[in-house]
Amino acid sequence: QVRLVESGGGLVQPGGSLRLSCAASGFTFSNYPMTWYRQAPGKERILVAGISSTGGSTNYADSVKGRFTISRDNAKNTVHLQMNSLKPEDTAIYYCKITGDNTWGQGTQVTVSS
Repeated sequence: QVRLVESGGGLVQPGGSLRLSCAASGFTFSNYPMTWYRQAPGKERILVAGISSTGGSTNYADSVKGRFTISRDNAKNTVHLQMNSLKPEDTAIYYCKITGDNTWGQGTQVTVSS
């Protein structure tokens, strides 16, 4: 079955960077677009970034454009989210998923605080 394991979260100061990873298994990874979501405390889960199956096309929420970069390695069945210039409002649990599917991993906590 589909399994998604997010990692790379942590505590970082404002202006800092983190690189999140999502290890995928249980499906043919290279066939599917992937998406990163996040959920801040008390708020809805929202889309952060998406990437096509080949990696040739990406999209971002306005709030992260120019700061975050989504990428994938189809040989390693992983998708990444490089997060730069982090702000306190980026604090959330970050999840990856197959675009359009309802399987969620456990997420990884990102906390941006001084």
